[in-house]
Amino acid sequence: MLDAAKVPRAHWRAMLANLEHEAPDMMRQRLEMVQRQVRENGVTYNVPADADGKQRPWDLNVLPLILPHEEWSGIEAAVIQRATLLNRILGDVYGKQEMLREGLLPPALVHGHAGFLRPCHGMRHHDDIALHFYAVDLARAPDGRWWVLADRTQAPSGAGYALENRSIITPTFPDLLRELKVQPLSGFFRTMRDSLEHWGRLCAAKGDAPAPLREGEMPLIVLLTPGPRTASYYEQAYLARYLGLPLVEGGDLTVRDGVVYLKTLAGLHRVHVIMRRVDDESCDPLELQSSMLGVAGLTQAARRGNVLVANSLGSSLLESGALLGFLPALSRRLLGEPLKMPSVATWWCGEPAALEAVVGNLDRLVIKPGFSQLPPFTVFGQDLAGAARTDFIAALRANPNNYVAQELVRLSQAPVWKAGPAPGLQARAIGLRVFACATPNGYAVMPGGLTRVATGPDARVLTMQMGGASKDTWVQARARVEVHSLQKRSITSADLVREDSNLSSRVAENLLWFGRHAERCDNIARLLRVALTFLFNVRFDQRGAEWPTVEALCIWFQLLDEERKPAAPASGQVQAQVQGQGGQAQTQSQAGTQPAAIFTDAEIESALLLAVVSPTVPGLARQQQQLHRIAGQLHERFSVDNWRALNRMVQPAAPPGERPSQSEVMTILDDAAAALMTLAGFALDGMTRDLGWRFMSIGRRLERLQFQSVVLQRALAMDENGNLDWLLELSDSIITYRARYRAQPEWLPVLDLLLRDETNPRSILFQIHGILGTLHKIAQTHGDCGEHLLAPLKQELIALEPGTDLNYGNAMLSGLLNRIQLASAALSEQISVQFFSYTDNGQQRSRTS
Repeated sequence: MLDAAKVPRAHWRAMLANLEHEAPDMMRQRLEMVQRQVRENGVTYNVPADADGKQRPWDLNVLPLILPHEEWSGIEAAVIQRATLLNRILGDVYGKQEMLREGLLPPALVHGHAGFLRPCHGMRHHDDIALHFYAVDLARAPDGRWWVLADRTQAPSGAGYALENRSIITPTFPDLLRELKVQPLSGFFRTMRDSLEHWGRLCAAKGDAPAPLREGEMPLIVLLTPGPRTASYYEQAYLARYLGLPLVEGGDLTVRDGVVYLKTLAGLHRVHVIMRRVDDESCDPLELQSSMLGVAGLTQAARRGNVLVANSLGSSLLESGALLGFLPALSRRLLGEPLKMPSVATWWCGEPAALEAVVGNLDRLVIKPGFSQLPPFTVFGQDLAGAARTDFIAALRANPNNYVAQELVRLSQAPVWKAGPAPGLQARAIGLRVFACATPNGYAVMPGGLTRVATGPDARVLTMQMGGASKDTWVQARARVEVHSLQKRSITSADLVREDSNLSSRVAENLLWFGRHAERCDNIARLLRVALTFLFNVRFDQRGAEWPTVEALCIWFQLLDEERKPAAPASGQVQAQVQGQGGQAQTQSQAGTQPAAIFTDAEIESALLLAVVSPTVPGLARQQQQLHRIAGQLHERFSVDNWRALNRMVQPAAPPGERPSQSEVMTILDDAAAALMTLAGFALDGMTRDLGWRFMSIGRRLERLQFQSVVLQRALAMDENGNLDWLLELSDSIITYRARYRAQPEWLPVLDLLLRDETNPRSILFQIHGILGTLHKIAQTHGDCGEHLLAPLKQELIALEPGTDLNYGNAMLSGLLNRIQLASAALSEQISVQFFSYTDNGQQRSRTS
């Protein structure tokens, strides 16, 4: 921010003037806005080493890093040169290997590296591009000169976080962005996607299994992720959604006759480009390393030119720090020019002279592993003394090839805004990760990047795994910049799409279970609210005959459990005896008869309060976590607004270990019901009625059908004189009933409303009708999928005589509900087998173009 005379540099003056003349609370509001956006958008960076396995919120500092156009121009030119050089090296190492023969690369550095994948030797690369994405970690010395710390060539991460940073910071400083002429990032991603489409067309036309795309047909590009447990999964899902790409896991893809296909509900669709985030050795369990993350046969498909893998398999070889010391000579040999930006001074200890230099200057160096197959470590020479120093030098001499030494660089600092009792500017060391993508006409560089911030004033390592923060990176343009978008320049009638033909079986299954889990959250919240209202508002001796049924339902859905009783029964106990106990998947006929469960009011209240707030027991909090977990598998399918509603719902309502008050717990339940209604609104009004939506809708209706069947069976078995208000409240139908009848609930109208009323979205018939209608639409393209299981039961419901069949204690009616419950479970199983267990049956169709 400051020059040598400690005067603000020109490009920082507008920012400082803005901060100086605004109200003191404005920065606090900006900070709160950024933190709220990060939280509500669900931006996370997961650290596998975290013992609790929780997702770590992304740390974004409110102040950006500002780079003037003149300084950026030098960085951009150096990054383009470096990406070009590394692409040439990668092509040579896996091709003619001239650099090895000429001695410009030591053979031990290549053949001793686990990242050198021998099955990839001789692999075809369209337009001679093997390095499609490139990232480089830069640091600025206190004198202002930029240095390269490391190259990221395997599956560079961070570009999506940089894009998310910009989207969050933009509304924080909208005027400054315009005043400083900050370049947008969207054009880079448009270029990236256009380039991948270009190479996808080449794969379709020039591979050894040519199937040129039809006029107006787009190549299928997918983003291959290791799954939700990976550290940067949020970024991968965010990029997939922004670029409009299917986010797939290894199990979603298959290779047939050297061609990669996506397994969709419509059959096999050929994949032309795989933008991968899976490590090299895990990409193909057949030819590389055994792993569940990859696709068997992928290496062969890429070798034959039938699919573009970006980056090319084997590209992790270039990430070795040992390579840095050889790049100057390679640049002169391959490009005919010196490096525009030097790497930090690096020595590979595999060279005898370098080893001696390292031992002699250990105090000024940082020692790191030379190969990716070695355990990661960072040793600061200045920290070694006595026996530890002697032992380390002995280890260096014993296996010199395994070590790389780099000069300990003092990093330039930038201002960060720190909140707290004394908020203000503080200095922190920073590093900049810059991104480039290959195009048919050379490399293009993102006008910005991911600025990483050290954890403290004395931190010597920049790493997100250790809790580092980030900044938005502002690159100034010479003149006003155009705002780019990812929209295609022209769309013809051939480009019109009405259905997602690339919906994978895994995504469809997750959508179905998202619908089920969302409905389970709603069911449990409503049941807890009904039960706690009894406990809080009605004395034990004044409760009617309906209370044992409510308690029995709490036992059935595992909100009360004999094994979790906090104490032995005492005076004032209530006895509840039920036929079954278990989750929604159980049925009355399966459960059998359980011994009587006896609870006191105090025990019931304690257990139900715990079920509301604690994820360690069955209840609302646990179910909300399960909903959020399954939603995490569908991150790219939901809008930002949808995600905000999800993230608000799972925010802790009370500090861990603290028991909420009666008013607090009822507020939690009311808020949960409202949030779930919001999610349902997104599903009804914010999602297109495509195949994915249909599976989600079936999931919701199946869950509601099973829940209502259980509740009504229990209600029919309770005392005839019990009040039915609780049943209408639980079924969210109390307002409808009162508006229609203006009288106390009676069995005939209640059963008609909850069983046979097709206009009531909580009725049994409404669910069956909706399920059958959705199945009918799916069957038009996928064949029969279980309609016969529910259709006869629908007719039985319609045929019921209100005057004789809709009454208390009707065994025939209870039996019908039980058969509906069993049929819905059978339908769920059939859908899973037919759509989610992929096999080559006659209904699966294969497209090769």
